[in-house]
Amino acid sequence: MLDRLKEIITDLCQKWEVELLEFNAEADHVHLLIEMHPNIMPSKFINNLKTVTSRLMRKEFAKHLATFYSKPVLWTRAYCLLTTGGATIDTIRQYIEKQERPD
Repeated sequence: MLDRLKEIITDLCQKWEVELLEFNAEADHVHLLIEMHPNIMPSKFINNLKTVTSRLMRKEFAKHLATFYSKPVLWTRAYCLLTTGGATIDTIRQYIEKQERPD
């Protein structure tokens, strides 16, 4: 499922002209390191990403997800958006890579 999720997110990033630098996931959330033009509103991009991934993942993995989710949504409304600030891209990338991926 995570491989498919990454495919969907990669496609969305290409459509929005956003560069996906790193992807990793845990049991209850995903980490994305992205680079986007300042003219793109992050909230609109995240909203689109959540809407599209929720719709496609719930459709493609309906039987599996039915054991965990009873609502017609996959994501919560919340998200955390951080800028890299003084941290280098390599530092952020290493942080994301070190997050444990569920089996």
